[in-house]
Formats: sequence, structure tokens, C-alpha cells
Amino acid sequence: MLTVLSLAALLVWLVLFFLWANFWRIWESDADKVTSPPPGQWPRVAAVIPARNEAPSIAAIVRALAAQEYPGEFSVLIVDDHSDDGTANFARKAAAESGAAYQVEILSARPLAAGWTGKLWALNGGVAKAATSSPEFFWFTDADVVHAPDTLRRIVSRAEHQDLDLTSLMVLLESRTLPERFLIPAFLYFFLMLYPPNWIANPRARTAGAAGGCILLRRSALERIGGLAAIRNEVIDDCALARAVKRAGGKIRMGLTRSSRSVRSYSGFAEIRDMIARTAFTQLHHSAVQLLGTLLGLALTFLAPVILTLASSTRVWLPALLAWCLMTASFLPTIVFYRLSPLWTLLLPFSALFYSYATLLSAIRFWLGRGGQWKGRSQAAKV
Repeated sequence: MLTVLSLAALLVWLVLFFLWANFWRIWESDADKVTSPPPGQWPRVAAVIPARNEAPSIAAIVRALAAQEYPGEFSVLIVDDHSDDGTANFARKAAAESGAAYQVEILSARPLAAGWTGKLWALNGGVAKAATSSPEFFWFTDADVVHAPDTLRRIVSRAEHQDLDLTSLMVLLESRTLPERFLIPAFLYFFLMLYPPNWIANPRARTAGAAGGCILLRRSALERIGGLAAIRNEVIDDCALARAVKRAGGKIRMGLTRSSRSVRSYSGFAEIRDMIARTAFTQLHHSAVQLLGTLLGLALTFLAPVILTLASSTRVWLPALLAWCLMTASFLPTIVFYRLSPLWTLLLPFSALFYSYATLLSAIRFWLGRGGQWKGRSQAAKV
């Protein structure tokens, strides 16, 4: 039995390492290394940023948007999603101090409509307002992401050069505290395993994904899918948007960047646990069968190689050790991307164990009617 488990774990890693769209070779998806020629005419872009209780970060975000070195017409619309911490006032003050008051508009979100998640409802209101200026692109970004001055220019150049309908960048997440270093690189690693960039870009592949921290979307593509109403109740809204655009025949790409970064920090393990639990069971379509399969799959893939390496029989420990080596080698590029010590690769099995726990917790919360908790809202509650 142990021999079969060991060989099964090795087979899994042979598939992941050699046949799973090279998801772990993240240098191939590094958008900072991509240089695209500028378009003949720079299109008009409207940035739309939903913000709910983002007082600690919104000023830095506004300043970064005001500093964009974009040659074309560019406007910023911040949708204050019923904040009670003065988010709108901080945003307005930052815009004035940056000399960009003419460029930055603050919009108050309407009361949440039935059937919509809070973020998408706020985003939809912003899109409706921004559309009056007839932009060719919408730039969706989060209220905790600081972009480098050349970010918009680079992603627009790439979108125009490659005729992309949706261009997305996975921004750099904080990895300073112990919980962040233990779990955030693993978050990127698991995300890329679920949504390999090569499959996302392949029009023949069903995989579609995006990172909500930075999405450049052609207005015509949004209109083609029926607007944000087409995904109005989605909790994992970024990937749902990418899926809708791709199904409608749109071309999509997702890359990684270090030049745009999230300023949201996680000081404790509980914060990251809750971040994972907010969407994990939704990812599994609220299926108990898929939950069980996922937990067993994580155990076989990440825990079995470590445990079985301790076996006394060569037939057991040798395949397990080879699987562990492939696991560690595949995680190393992600650790390098985050500029951490290679020793962190050895902790991936334990990170996977934590993610298994958070996924189970996500299911339990859903069954208790508290699914998708985010800033006081339950966005995936059981009905």
C-alpha cells in the first residue's frame, strides 16, 4: 500500500513538473521583462477603483495613479463603497495634494442591489460613470495596490501590440512578516498551479484566470459579455471576468510583476487564513465531493512525499524522495521571485497543510451561513 502511494505521489509530480503547462517557470510570465512597441495612437483609459474602508492605503494608491506616465487621456474614478473610515476624504485630499484633482473623481456607491457582490456592484457603478467619456479601456485595480509610474503605459502597449481584450498582472504581495513569508509565496504558487498562464493565453484551452489587482479590459469586450451584470454574483470576480471574456472569443493574458505591489500586510496567520477561507470553497463550487477530493489530493501531492521518505523500504522512500525533490525544485522559482532564502522551499508541505485547513474552514463557514466574509459582508452565504 505504501509503495503504491509513493509511486502515485511521484506520478503526480512528474505530471505537474513536466506536463502542467510549466506553471512553476514563473520567469516566463514575468511581465516586467516584456517590452512592447508603443501604439500609433494612445487609447483613452479610465481607471475604476472600488474602495471600502481603505483609509490606511488609499492616499498612496491615488498618488501612484496620479503619477502614471501615460501619454494618452487617462482618468481615475474611485468608488467609495459605503466606507465609514473616511476613505473618500483621504482620497480627495491625496488627489488635491498630487495636483490631480481634475483627473481623479470620487463616486459614492449606491445601496447594494440584490444578487450582486459588493465589489462588483461598486465596480459596475464606476464603469457606468466612466463610460460617459467613451474610454477604449477600463483599468480595474484594487485600493491597496501601488503601481509603478510606467505600469499603465506598459500594459496598454502590450494589449495594443498583441490585440488583447483582457490583460492582467499579478502584483507583488507583501512578504515581510513570518506568516507572509510562510504563506504568500505559496499562495502565488498554488494560484499559478490552478491557472497556468500558458493555458490562460491559449485560446484552445478552457482555463481562464486573472488577478484583480491589475486588469486592463477593452470596453468592447466588456460590452460583448453583457457588462459586469454577467458575473454580478461571483465572489472570485477576477477569474470569472476572464472566463466570460475568453468564452466570448476574447484574447486574454496574465503575467507577473514586481513593480506593482500590494501594500496590504498580514501580521498574523489568522488574517491569511481568513483571506484564503473567503473564496476557497467557492473555488470548489460548494461541493462536498470536490472538497474531499481536494483535501485528499493535497495530502497525496504535498504531504505523502515527505512522510513516505521516512519509510525503511527503498521501494517506498526512493519514489517519495524523488517526488519531494520535484516539489522543492518547482517551488524554488517562486521563492526566488520573492527574494527569500531557498530554505523556505522546504516548508511548502507545511504551507499546503495550512491551506488545507483554511479550505476546510471555508466549507464549514459556508455551511454555517457565513461564507465569503469580507469587510462585514457575507458574499457566499448558504441559502
